[in-house]
Formats: sequence, C-alpha cells, structure tokens
Amino acid sequence: MGLFLNPGNENFKSILNGIYVDKTGIIESINNTINTTDKLTCISRPRRFGKSYTAKMLCAYYGKTCDSCSIF
Repeated sequence: MGLFLNPGNENFKSILNGIYVDKTGIIESINNTINTTDKLTCISRPRRFGKSYTAKMLCAYYGKTCDSCSIF
C-alpha cells in the first residue's frame, strides 16, 4: 500500500463552505490520461488562481482513505 499525502477529504470540505470556483472538469482530463502512455499532466494557472484548491479537490476525489461520494 502506498503512502498518502493529505489523507481524507477534510481540506476540500472546508473549501466548499467558502468561495469556490468549480474546477471538477479537470478530473475528466486526468481520467482520460489514466492507463495511457502519458505519465505527467501539467495544469498550469497564473499566480493566485487556485492551484492548491485544485490539488485538494483531486486528493479528495482520488483518495482512498474516506468516502467522498457525498461531495462529488
């Protein structure tokens, strides 16, 4: 079993209570690269454009440490 950074979805749940811009379309882009020869996915944004929030969303979606069905 691997080592998980930021286990759970608490970081993402806390964001949903504030101002949050829906970036779940990124999940589809990443799902399209799973099991392909593409090893890296670069999602670049300008400074202060929510890269950390997007990373927390992805951790909540793909994390196996808790059930996130109610969020997504």
